[in-house]
Amino acid sequence: MPFAGAEDNIKVFSLNSNRELAVEIADNMGIELGKCSVNEFSDGELQINIEESVRGCDVFVIQSTSDSVNDHIMELLIMIDALKRASAASINVVIPYYGYARQDRKARSREPITAKLVADLIEEAGATRMMSIDIHAPQVQGFFNIPVDLLLAMPILTEYFTEKNLEDVVVVSPDHGSVKRARQMADRLKTQIAIIDKREPRKDFPGETNIVGDIEGKTAILMDDIVDTGTRITSGTKALLERGAKEVYACSTHPVLSGEAIRKIEDSPVKELIVTNSIPLTDEKRIDKLTQLTIAPLISEAIKRVHNEEPVSPLFD
Repeated sequence: MPFAGAEDNIKVFSLNSNRELAVEIADNMGIELGKCSVNEFSDGELQINIEESVRGCDVFVIQSTSDSVNDHIMELLIMIDALKRASAASINVVIPYYGYARQDRKARSREPITAKLVADLIEEAGATRMMSIDIHAPQVQGFFNIPVDLLLAMPILTEYFTEKNLEDVVVVSPDHGSVKRARQMADRLKTQIAIIDKREPRKDFPGETNIVGDIEGKTAILMDDIVDTGTRITSGTKALLERGAKEVYACSTHPVLSGEAIRKIEDSPVKELIVTNSIPLTDEKRIDKLTQLTIAPLISEAIKRVHNEEPVSPLFD
């Protein structure tokens, strides 16, 4: 059903990173996806044309900054500039997967803070609001001087596991940095958490992996925000099974799945990997072990609330 105000001054556009998700969002909202084209010159330069009026409109641009990250960031920046010059009333960028969020601090000398640079570029181009899902480093919202809404895929993932009626469940954090996320899911599932305490090898130390918490005979849900190379999921699954877990599921919001990730997951003993469609999956990544859930209703509701000047905070519960 179209929401109140769907027929007035709101427009949703998609660039090239995740058009399937954008179409689903527009369908949920009961509106047509805005018309624009992205063309590329022979030398790689991008040209964007907005093919309908946006004057005085609240505009929402759907664009994950996933592979190829830099091209999709550049598409987004050019689109923002085009909308600004076309007199859009507001320019709301919806970035389901925010690339470069893992570069949020200086871990070593002379390193950039690229997450801050990307935020500066988006804001300077003319965006008036940013919306994202399970951003890797939540402090990235402090890099912006415009409103930022960080939505959570946790309820969607949790509902999936609730409907599976798994028994003797324990939610497992792959490291100490993800404990808060694991505890949130465990609270929703009314169960306990465990932590994989992995110490990397270094000179004169071979490295070791310990499990903090009770996993003996339990069904483990190993959760992370991003699955990239697949190493953390596959090595974590192996460690959990070796230490007595009955079976291991894994879940992650963002299926980056680079390199040999799909092969590693397919060859691993993980029972199932559940992800969202914040990043589209190519055909070769659609393996039987992988289940993809949609975040379109969540984003649609957030857009509706922003447009109607309603609170977005209920979506965080």
